[in-house]
Amino acid sequence: MNRKLVVCIRDLICPTGGPYPLKISRLEICEGEKIAIVGHNGAGKSTFFRLLSGFIKPSAGSAVVLGHALEQSMPPKKLRNLRLSVGQIMQGLHLVQRITVLDNVLIGNLGRISGWRSLIRYYNAEEIGAAERALQTVGLLSKANTRTDFLSGGEKQKVAIARLLLQNPRLILADEPTAALDPGAANELCQIIGDVTAQVTLVSILHNPNLIPLLANRVIGLKHGEIVFDLPVEQVDQRCLDQLYELHP
Repeated sequence: MNRKLVVCIRDLICPTGGPYPLKISRLEICEGEKIAIVGHNGAGKSTFFRLLSGFIKPSAGSAVVLGHALEQSMPPKKLRNLRLSVGQIMQGLHLVQRITVLDNVLIGNLGRISGWRSLIRYYNAEEIGAAERALQTVGLLSKANTRTDFLSGGEKQKVAIARLLLQNPRLILADEPTAALDPGAANELCQIIGDVTAQVTLVSILHNPNLIPLLANRVIGLKHGEIVFDLPVEQVDQRCLDQLYELHP
């Protein structure tokens, strides 16, 4: 049985702001896949993420994400629906430091409520219960009423993951999710990410080769904006990575 396509790219060219545009002749990502994107700084990884989340448009070719054609102008409602379906775990986390852990998780619901409830961030009992269950899943329910700036780096990443659980996206983009964490905390976080993304598509930008098998079963290597390999994780060895990170082709 064929899996649904989440991402379908053909003959794409997308400016990156650097010397090399993102150029992808063909790429397909299916529902439920776990993919690691690897490559040097400036290879086009961040541009690729911005494209998938609808923040930039291709200058040529086509890119369809969750049924949305990104090369076409989308009305605000359609673009909002796309971004609701694409969750992100970013290095900067985008948490509000001075509010509680629970309130940060509840922000994951803001895209689904409107009017006065959205303006004053009013949540009903069902939404609060769902947020508490998300915190229980990542092991942070006991800190639900703690101010977020009192947490460790690893705990803050868990808050971001709990918020994603409440958002319930179909595609998750993780940009160096374990950056600045010690090896023990990084491994724990990868285990949590693997557990909570079991039923969705996960695309991660990773630099630490030790974490690739924890978060991916397919690895895409980008160099100077182009895909140089797209392989099952068991076929990616140190030689592949050494060649990828060479300064010159």
